[in-house]
Amino acid sequence: MLLALLGAVFVLSCNSNVIPVYTYNITNIYPHDRNAFTQGLIFDDGFLYEGTGLSGQSSLRRVELETGEILQIYELPEQFFGEGITIYEDKIIQLTWQSHVGFVYDKDSFEILQEFNYSTEGWGITHDGERLIMSDGTSTLHFLDPHTFEKIGEIEVFDNRGPVTRLNELEYVQGEIYANVWQTDRIAIIAPETGRVIGWIDLAGLLTEEDRSQPVDVLNGIAYDAENDRLFVTGKLWPKLFEIEIVSPE
Repeated sequence: MLLALLGAVFVLSCNSNVIPVYTYNITNIYPHDRNAFTQGLIFDDGFLYEGTGLSGQSSLRRVELETGEILQIYELPEQFFGEGITIYEDKIIQLTWQSHVGFVYDKDSFEILQEFNYSTEGWGITHDGERLIMSDGTSTLHFLDPHTFEKIGEIEVFDNRGPVTRLNELEYVQGEIYANVWQTDRIAIIAPETGRVIGWIDLAGLLTEEDRSQPVDVLNGIAYDAENDRLFVTGKLWPKLFEIEIVSPE
């Protein structure tokens, strides 16, 4: 499903200055902890891994998809505001917001193996198999060596109107970078070689008015199950996590 979509995105964006806007169908709905201020989301080995934020409430979690049950949790020291997560070589990497510190965990035990530093704010993180890809809330995506955490490059993300800022949670999906854009209902599909936005996914209306009767925050959280070609999205303090299929524009 997504492989065909990405090919269509590339062709359309290369042949026109108009960037295609995709919508969605909901294929499954799962429970989500409405106290989780979601900052990072990963699907790996049949489980969701979630990084949550807010000072004094930040955590790293292993979660059962079908029930939303928290199977394992590590609570960050209260001075850290947790941000995005990714899994690289059976290690979980988690950013923090303004502390300039990232943590590397053993995926099974959640034991902290290493800390590393970076000069910007930490927002979202993913990888392409060779490089870590990190957002900092601006239009810049930073590439890091996954072993030394040294910066090895960057790109500026742009569409046909100029720079695309407030890039937040990231997911690498079949050769493209998917990015939540903070305080919007859209996901940008980004070409990693150029930074060009080659498609938008509009997720407006994903939460019902009933869902929004309790306090909720913005859309944030993208996870891709590569083995089964499934895409999951949620938001900060959302009561639900959605499995969606992307619908091409007519």
